[in-house]
Amino acid sequence: MTTNLTSYTHCPVHVDCQERDVKTSLTTISEADDLMVYDFQVRCEAPKFPKPISLRWKFPGKNVKGVWKPSTDFSKRIQADWELKPMESRISVDAPILSVFGHDDVNVLTIACNDAINTLELDAVLREEDNHIYCEIVIFSKPERAIIAYDLQIRLDFRDVHFSRSLQDVSPWWETFEKLRPIAVPDIARRPVYSTWYQFHQNLDQETLLNECRIAAELGYCSIIIDDGWQTIDSNRGYDFTGDWQPDRIDDMASFVEKIHSLGMQVAIWYSVPFCGVKSKAYQKFKGKFLTEGHRWAPVFDPRYPEVRDHLIGLYTNAMREWNLDGFKLDFIDDFRLYEDTPMGAKDGRDYASINQAVDRLLSDVMFELQQINPTAFIEFRQKYTGPAMRKYGNMFRAFDCPGDAVMNRIRIADLRMYCGNTAIHADMITWHPSESVEVAALQLTNIMFGVPQLSVTLQDCREDELNMIRFYTHYWNRHSDVLTKGQFKATRPLANYPLQQVVTDRYTIIGVHDDYVVPISASTDHIHVLNAQLALEIVFRCSDDFGEFRASVFDCQGRIHRESEVILSKGLHRLEVPACGMIQFERIATS
Repeated sequence: MTTNLTSYTHCPVHVDCQERDVKTSLTTISEADDLMVYDFQVRCEAPKFPKPISLRWKFPGKNVKGVWKPSTDFSKRIQADWELKPMESRISVDAPILSVFGHDDVNVLTIACNDAINTLELDAVLREEDNHIYCEIVIFSKPERAIIAYDLQIRLDFRDVHFSRSLQDVSPWWETFEKLRPIAVPDIARRPVYSTWYQFHQNLDQETLLNECRIAAELGYCSIIIDDGWQTIDSNRGYDFTGDWQPDRIDDMASFVEKIHSLGMQVAIWYSVPFCGVKSKAYQKFKGKFLTEGHRWAPVFDPRYPEVRDHLIGLYTNAMREWNLDGFKLDFIDDFRLYEDTPMGAKDGRDYASINQAVDRLLSDVMFELQQINPTAFIEFRQKYTGPAMRKYGNMFRAFDCPGDAVMNRIRIADLRMYCGNTAIHADMITWHPSESVEVAALQLTNIMFGVPQLSVTLQDCREDELNMIRFYTHYWNRHSDVLTKGQFKATRPLANYPLQQVVTDRYTIIGVHDDYVVPISASTDHIHVLNAQLALEIVFRCSDDFGEFRASVFDCQGRIHRESEVILSKGLHRLEVPACGMIQFERIATS
């Protein structure tokens, strides 16, 4: 089957369906200003497990620099059609979106689909024989259930806009679908978090944590995530004891939570949701109700069993109610998947055939029940389970683990911000060596300022200069959190790892400079803040217009003022000295 996409691109879509008893149709829903939405339907004569169906098209590979996908990190280059496998999207892995971008950061084509629950494969690759970009969407590559009907909407954006805008424009489209409508984001989800993971791992001590919370609260951290270790006295970083979730290391969790609350911080605790360790009582109870027992860490619960879902929901609701918790870090959701030894079908006590749909039911019920107890409960999910469906149950998404890697943290935050709408995007927990210089340690914080900070260092052991640095940037972030999290976000040069980022509101422009680039200033706002998120000692600006007279305050990474002066930001180049990992704040001088 072939149909024309648009008169603009002149690229027909070829639908490859190999089965005669499966009918397909592709129709136009809307088509205007190089932005098209199509409806693709599959109908079967009787319920069946369909073979994969592909939608393919091509266009000339002109001004194509790379291909953005939700979690490709450093690998945003053009790929040839003989290279890597297509990107897979499902409920707990990535999102059905990719963007082909040009040498000037312009959008060439952004592809998005509205099925964020079932497995899809997306790709855009270069074929060397004709220098065209070949695009493909594959459905039913991993069918979990028999179907009689399937509907998919496909959004193709060829607009001549910045690629980051084309990506950000997809979230409002996803939100129009009932099955992808996100939950509200409570204020606490947008506040800095102190985490126990990197500095303590499973070796948690109550008095040590209370002392840490006292310091963290003064530094501007509003909640603590008590990570792995609270539920077991085993310190081998394994999962043999998961499944029962009793506070073996914290003898009175309710009292402990109350003490943290008295310090002005909220509390969330960690659960590895799918895992049921072989040394747990739950393993004996649910034996035979696992997706696999061959996982390298622990058997994986099968959420298609209603009693499994009830067990997991009960764990979280009882913990929130009995211990007065404020939130949860729900981990390893992506391990709910089809394994080689997974039994198929809605039978033998399973009320769902599809794992993806069972996960949707599980997490929907979890969030509903938790909000009955605490309407402002905050739920953290970690990349890659950060797609539009996950926004229905989680209100804070964290960059995937990258300890000590400021650049990767920056990239992952930017990638998440561009397709996750107003969900709070958190940095992976920042950490550094205890003997690190304060300027290099500050790189960890200045590189994540466009996400919500999470901190994972032992504050009781920090030097005074480290505490000054943490305090300065955390308090700055808290004062400007609305600008940093809700302003119009723009990340540039994806193949150079986003060396320049900015957010803009009516009154503020905040720019992050992460490499030795000339910094363009094009927004005429009353406040222009430039974060020197690098070790360079000067910044060169290029103003696109005459912006007027400003007072410039230059800070070092500990918040000490190095210089104040009046400057005229006229059209053209300007150079200012600034300490490593410091900041320049331009404030407009009012004219009489």
